[in-house]
Amino acid sequence: MARVFISATHKSSGKTTLSIGLCAALRAQGLAVQPFKKGPDYIDPLWLGAASGRACHNLDFNTMTADEILHTLQHYARDADVALIEANKGLYDGMALDGSDSNAAVARLTRSPVVLVVDTRGMTRGVAPLLLGYQQFDTQLAIAGIIFNRVGGARHAAKLRESVEYYTDIKVLGAVHNNPAMEIEERHLGLMPSNESGEAEAQIARIRALVEEQVDLALLRAIAGRAEALPAARVETRAETPAPDIRIAICQDPSFGFYYPGDLEALQQAGAELVPVNTLQDAALPTGIDGLFIGGGFPETHMRQLAANGPMRASIRAAIDNGLPTYAECGGLMYLSRRLVWDGQQAEMVGVIPGDAVMHRKPQGRGYVKVQETADMPWPGGGSAKTINAHEFHYSRLENLTASGKFAYRIQRGAGIDGQHDGWIYRNLLASYTHMRDTSQYRWAQRFVEFIRQQKRKPAS
Repeated sequence: MARVFISATHKSSGKTTLSIGLCAALRAQGLAVQPFKKGPDYIDPLWLGAASGRACHNLDFNTMTADEILHTLQHYARDADVALIEANKGLYDGMALDGSDSNAAVARLTRSPVVLVVDTRGMTRGVAPLLLGYQQFDTQLAIAGIIFNRVGGARHAAKLRESVEYYTDIKVLGAVHNNPAMEIEERHLGLMPSNESGEAEAQIARIRALVEEQVDLALLRAIAGRAEALPAARVETRAETPAPDIRIAICQDPSFGFYYPGDLEALQQAGAELVPVNTLQDAALPTGIDGLFIGGGFPETHMRQLAANGPMRASIRAAIDNGLPTYAECGGLMYLSRRLVWDGQQAEMVGVIPGDAVMHRKPQGRGYVKVQETADMPWPGGGSAKTINAHEFHYSRLENLTASGKFAYRIQRGAGIDGQHDGWIYRNLLASYTHMRDTSQYRWAQRFVEFIRQQKRKPAS
């Protein structure tokens, strides 16, 4: 399997934008490009998926075993011409001091040649000792190429190339000049999601054209083609996807787009049909549904539109009040709150959670979390005291709660709703700031589907 690992010397070097351009450029050559993203992330994978035309999957040591990472890579890239794995932050960055969860650890595990993106602003000959240090820090890692980014001009590019070629054996794949056309608008959690941007396709095309002009794609393909064979992954095999016996409405629109493709597949493999809902445009939930899933996103940037769609808010509130099994994560929790408050403005939301989702200028919860289920967790199949690894990304906090509630999770690390608990429970609703991933350590999708089945089997009162 041809594959390449795109990393950088540090965060905000422009590797995501370059990875988007590389996916689009290789796709334009007629190749099937399968993207992957290291770590927990929703936004970058949306862009990589849009650029490649294939859903991007995450590779994350926090929620996956090494075998699961290898299996995910092999499974989703099995019919691709090339796999592109994008790192997060710098090549050697990670939480563990020994680097066991770093980007470099993913590159080693997947035996992927590394192409390093270097932000070269203010740098010429100094790029050489930087690269030599990166090579010597881990001699088992193959740094096969470099892409200069944010280059000041032809003369700057020539000095950089001369230094790298004289002092190192690393191949120079290209020099991408500093250009506003390469930039994607950012907001508090990173890049603007591609599902919100009406110009995403045009922006990807602009980035692709610049990458095609300034990066040696033939050399990139040659480097990817030299990747070593992967070891076999030892993972549980899943049965064929059954005919669905329940229907789950899923909010998928510019407000709510944070869903892991693997989790959606897990819901389908558990027997669910997923029915898309647009909370901005649809007047009501679909008829004949058995459950509801509202993922994360940026409801604050669409708060006026969400508030204006009163019929949908009323439909969701009535459904939850009547016991519709519902799962909401982060942005979904905010939407289900009483009101959303941001930058001095407020808008009415669904109102089933008796509190306000108040936006702050600094993160209220961000990064990896560890939680344990409480005795109040409504979904079947729990009862163990094991720690669940997950993550959270939110600038809002649930404030002005006018009622006490039950919680599904006890926080061991992270913020959650109140610093100690997460997973607000109301009737058959579970709403949390925590983002879960369906992996061997926590099969949440199967449990949610079984919970829906249990409620469906109950006689009407």
